[in-house]
Amino acid sequence: MNIDSSSEDSLLRKIAASVRRSSKEAVSKTFLPSGIGDDAALFRPLPGHETVLTCDWFLEGTHFLRDKHPPDSVGWKCLARALSDIAAMGAIPRCFLLSLALPASLTGRWLDGFLGGLRRASRKFHCVLAGGDTTRRDQILINVTVVGEIPRRRALLRSGARPGDLLFVSGRLGGADCGLQLLKRSKSLVNPRNSLIRKHLYPVPRLALGQWLASKRLATAMMDLSDGLSSDLPRLCAASRLGARLEASKIPCVQIPARFRSAACEPLQLALHGGDDYELLFAVPPSRKNLVPRSFHGVSLTQIGVMTPERRIVLLEENARESPLPARGWDPFRSRRESI
Repeated sequence: MNIDSSSEDSLLRKIAASVRRSSKEAVSKTFLPSGIGDDAALFRPLPGHETVLTCDWFLEGTHFLRDKHPPDSVGWKCLARALSDIAAMGAIPRCFLLSLALPASLTGRWLDGFLGGLRRASRKFHCVLAGGDTTRRDQILINVTVVGEIPRRRALLRSGARPGDLLFVSGRLGGADCGLQLLKRSKSLVNPRNSLIRKHLYPVPRLALGQWLASKRLATAMMDLSDGLSSDLPRLCAASRLGARLEASKIPCVQIPARFRSAACEPLQLALHGGDDYELLFAVPPSRKNLVPRSFHGVSLTQIGVMTPERRIVLLEENARESPLPARGWDPFRSRRESI
């Protein structure tokens, strides 16, 4: 469907018509009585629940490349990565706001693909569009704000860990960063069925796991891994005023076929420093360790270390030598390092 690129109203109608098909009106009207179309949306939280808010940038040239990333993956990922913050609190996503800036030349086929991916993510994760804003710009800028809910006093924060708590992660780490390296090296269209590339293009936020951990009160602290284990773990430690000791041999590294291995795709380094995995990192009291299953809905759960009273983070290597773990994950303000 082509639109008059000079008309913002036409663009808004296209977005609303596309994403509205992903929602169940009866369900969305429970907490969004006004729907899309007014200057702002009304949100009605359920009784006995707290509201969870998060927002996330997704920028061309920083987080994705127009000539490398399929538009539907951009639509999927801009919502999925914001939803990962909701998962990290143990909350349920309800609705989202989309702010989108793009060139007039991309309001046709590219926008159709983008909205298709966004619609699939909205439907998959039961999170409906509540509104937003659009404008024209030479580069694509996307901001997603998600509204979620959680029963009162059940939210999992970064600050609740205690000395001796065991550290767990979901899934395998490093796959998304390896997929990014493969995407950048490819001179042709990539195969999205490749599990490594798919992990980068279409991440899956661990919403069900986060909600289960919160409902069972198994975790004392939790966060998602978006910037890499070595950069995200210090944030959990700082919030809890603790340190941590990781065991290299226990970290679940991505399995990389030999033909894809290189200096840039070394499994342990990717697992420690690679970003975009959107797995969950959480702390569990030792007395509750046996209540944590080996997997949850097909996603592995692995103990990788322990919280310590000493406020430093160390890595126990396979030769039994301990060394400080530097934060080498993604940081947009660190010495011109680029994420893509």
